[in-house]
Amino acid sequence: MKRPIIGNQAVAYGALAAGIDVAAGYPGTPSSEALTELLHFHRSAVAGKEAAPYVEWSVNEKVAFEIATAAAWAGKRALATMKMSGANVAADSILSVAYSGTRGGLVIYIADDPGAEAGMPEQDTRLFAQWAGLPVLEPADPARAYELTRFAFELSEKCELPVILRSVTSVAHARQEVEGEYAYKTLQRKAAFEKNIFRYTKAGAVICTDQHRELLERLKVAEEITAEAGINRMHEAGNGSGLFVVAAGALIPYVREELSFGDHRGLSTLFLESVYPLDTRLTGLLFEKALRILVLEELEPFVEMQLRSEASRLGWKGVILGKLDGLFSRIGKYSQETIGRGLTKLAEGRNQGSNPAAGTVAAAAATSVRSGTGIVLAADHPEGRPTTAQPETATQPTAPVTEAEQSAEQPAAALDVKHPITFCAGCPHRGSFMAINRALKKIGLDRDNTVVTGDIGCTILGMNPPFHTCWTEVSMGSSIGLAQGFYWAGVENPVIATIGDSTFFHAGIPPLINAVQHGTNLLVIILDNGWTSMTGFQVNPGTAEQFQAKGARRVEIEAIVRAMGVENLQVIGPFDQERSVETIVKALQQEGVKVIIAQQECALTVARREERTLIYRIDSQMCTFCRSCLRETGCPALYVTANGGKSKHGQVMAIDPELCTGCGLCFTCCKFDAISRQKVGG
Repeated sequence: MKRPIIGNQAVAYGALAAGIDVAAGYPGTPSSEALTELLHFHRSAVAGKEAAPYVEWSVNEKVAFEIATAAAWAGKRALATMKMSGANVAADSILSVAYSGTRGGLVIYIADDPGAEAGMPEQDTRLFAQWAGLPVLEPADPARAYELTRFAFELSEKCELPVILRSVTSVAHARQEVEGEYAYKTLQRKAAFEKNIFRYTKAGAVICTDQHRELLERLKVAEEITAEAGINRMHEAGNGSGLFVVAAGALIPYVREELSFGDHRGLSTLFLESVYPLDTRLTGLLFEKALRILVLEELEPFVEMQLRSEASRLGWKGVILGKLDGLFSRIGKYSQETIGRGLTKLAEGRNQGSNPAAGTVAAAAATSVRSGTGIVLAADHPEGRPTTAQPETATQPTAPVTEAEQSAEQPAAALDVKHPITFCAGCPHRGSFMAINRALKKIGLDRDNTVVTGDIGCTILGMNPPFHTCWTEVSMGSSIGLAQGFYWAGVENPVIATIGDSTFFHAGIPPLINAVQHGTNLLVIILDNGWTSMTGFQVNPGTAEQFQAKGARRVEIEAIVRAMGVENLQVIGPFDQERSVETIVKALQQEGVKVIIAQQECALTVARREERTLIYRIDSQMCTFCRSCLRETGCPALYVTANGGKSKHGQVMAIDPELCTGCGLCFTCCKFDAISRQKVGG
C-alpha cells in the first residue's frame, strides 16, 4: 500500500518491515520522528495485544547505541537513532563495536543538517563513518529511505558490521507517497549471545589488531554486497561526450530534475546511495568512460576525495569539478541554481573530444570492473536501473607487495607476550569476582551461561583466569548500557553489569539512570576501591577526602545511587565472602534494578602508607595440594613448592610472605584447614 510519509517515518516502517526487536534513540532534529513513529506503533500494537519491538527514548545516544548493540550481539535486529551531534556522544562505543562487529543486523540512523537549520555544526557523518570503518547508505528520498533501511539490516548481517544509514534534513522531513508494508514482521529469533572475549573485549594488542584486520575484511565484503545489489546506478547518455555527473544521496532528485530539460540534457550520470565503501569497480568503469566529472554532494568533499584518489591511482588524466577546485562551497545546502551552475560548468567540455586517458584507465581497471561488479548500464536496462550479471573468470592485476606491507599482514600473534594479566595480590576485585562465581553456582547457574558485562579499568581483568567471568568490554560505562540491551533482547538468565568506581563516575551514571527510568531487570555491581588504580592511582570523585586536593571533597557513590531512585542497594566488603555471596544470590533472585557496591580500598595504595600486621601461611603438613586456593583466587602470592608434607605429589602450595596482604580469600577456599592467619614476622 501507498502512504504519504516523511523520510523519518519511512525509516521507521522500513525497520519494522525488516523485523527489528529493539530500537533506542535520543531525540535530535532532524532525526526525531523516526523513533517517535516507532513509539506510536509500539503503543498501538501493545494496546491491541499485537507483537511489537521494544522501543525507548534513552538517556543519551551512547546508551541508546549500547542497548541496540547488545540486542544485535544476541542475534536480534536493532536500530539506534540520533542526529549527527549525537554520533559524537556515542563515538566511544561505536568505534569499539566496529572492531567487534555484529551478529544480528545493527543499523545506526544518523540525520545530518546541511544549512544548520537546527542550529548545530554542519557535521558530515560520512567522515565519521570512514573514521570508524563502517558502511554508509545515503537514500535520495523517503521511498529510497524505506527500501535502504530494509537493505541495511541485510547488509549488516551479511558483512557482520553495524551499518550507518545517513540522511539529511531535506530527506528526513520531505513527504512522499511511499509504497510499503506498514506492518511489523517479527523474525521470532531466540536471543543467544556467545562468550568470546577475543571478539567482544579489547584487552590486549593481539585482540585489537586482529579485530582491526577483521573490520577491514568485513568492509570489503560490504563493498561487494552493495555492488551486487546495484545500490549505485550509472547511466551513460550514449552520445560519447564523456561528461558525467556524480550525485550523492539527497541531491539525486534535484539533478534528475535539472537534467530533464534545457541545455543540461544528454549528460551521463552516476547516482550514489552507497557512498562508503565506494564501489571501486564501478568507479573504474566511470574513469574508463569519462572525460570530465562533476561531483555534487553537500557538506564535505567526501565522494570527491575518494574519486580523486582513485583517479590518481588509475592514472586518469581527465577533469574533476567539485569543492576541492573551488567550484562549490563546503558550507550550507545546495540550491537548484547551484546545481545548474555546476552542470553548466561541466557542459563547457562537451566538444573537447574523446577521453585521452581512456586507454590508460582501461588497461589499469577494465579487467577488475568487467569481471567483478557485473553492472549493466541503465541505458541497456528497461527500468533504467542496473542489474547484476554473471561475472566472467579473470585474473585481477595486483601491485607488488612491499616488505612493510608483508610485515603488516603478519599474524598479530607476533605481538603476543605470554604473561598472565591478573589482579594484584590483595586486590578487592578478586573477592568480588569470586563472590559472583560462587553466587551463580549456588543458584544453579555458571559463568558460561550467565552474561556478565565488563568495563574499562581493573574491572575487566575479571575476564581472565581463574575467573572467566566478564564477557564484554566496549567503552567507559558501557557495561550497564549493554546489560540493558541483553535484557530487552530477551536473554533469559539474569544479566550482571560490573563497573569500577572511577568508570562509574566517568560514564556509568547515565546508563544507570536509564535502567531506573525504564524499569530494566538487571544487577549492577560497582567495584569501589577508592582510586583510579589501573592508570597510576589517580584520585577520582570517590577517593577519600584526605587524599583529595585542598578544598576538594569526596562524592559518595552510595548517595548518588540512592538519589537516582535505586531502592534495592547494598554495600558489601568483598573479603567477607559469606555475606558477599549471600547478597549477590538474593539480588539475582529479585526483580528490577539492583545495585551492589563492593567497597574496599585498593591494596597497593594501602600498602604504600600502612605496615602490614597480619598475613596468611600454609601448613605444608596439612596441605593436600588440591590447589583450590590457586584455582579460585589466582593470587600472585600463591606458589608451588616441593616441601613434601602429606601431599602424595611431593608438592604443596605456599604463600609468599612478601606479597601477602592478609586479605584471607585463600583461607575461604581451603577445605583442609591448611591455611591460617599469623602476625607479620611471627
